[in-house]
Amino acid sequence: MENLQFRHELKYYINMADYLTIKSRLSAFAERDLHVNEDGTYKIRSLYFETPNDRVLREKVDGVNNREKFRIRMYNDDSSFIRLEKKTKINGYCNKMDAPVTQDQCKRLIAGDTAWMKESEHALLVELYAKMKFELLRPKTVVDYIREPFIYKPGNTRITLDSQITTGVHAKDMFNADLPTVRTHGTNIIIMEVKYDEYLPELIRNSVRVQNRKNTAFSKYAVARMFG
Repeated sequence: MENLQFRHELKYYINMADYLTIKSRLSAFAERDLHVNEDGTYKIRSLYFETPNDRVLREKVDGVNNREKFRIRMYNDDSSFIRLEKKTKINGYCNKMDAPVTQDQCKRLIAGDTAWMKESEHALLVELYAKMKFELLRPKTVVDYIREPFIYKPGNTRITLDSQITTGVHAKDMFNADLPTVRTHGTNIIIMEVKYDEYLPELIRNSVRVQNRKNTAFSKYAVARMFG
């Protein structure tokens, strides 16, 4: 396997009271992401890939130890900055690789025109081409949500608070601003993710600690697939 940097990733369901407490604590010392809007958040839209027999979903639900998923991601509906991402999970550790793609390339890919990918200078696009050809990996569904990120340099730590998670169900047109979506959770459900390298700083550990909240194996893609 190539030399990949794997990180710890912890996920928690939290409620609005938890959110307000954690946000207040983190705001006292953590940095904000440079790309957030005035309210400290940004919108994420992802188009996830799947095989005809739902291998990606089944591996997640079954808790398969070594698994991967591909997605195309866009921020704040800005089609000038789009990334193809591959997320790998091995023994509980996560790695993410990405490569730039254009709106035109995404539209061609979604339409089934993939031949151009095998000549790409980006290895990730070549890998996706091979898996679309031989494993029949295909775009499956759009997932939207709002993210509020905090950054703490020690431990290369990143805390994100994700809310308003919706899915386009079977929709794949990620560039449709009026794409109909449905809510996957109640209005007060928020997902907190804590990502770090070798160690989690004690300051962060204390700041994100809330009572009766346990690490969970939450997946936005898996939750979105509840609808089809």
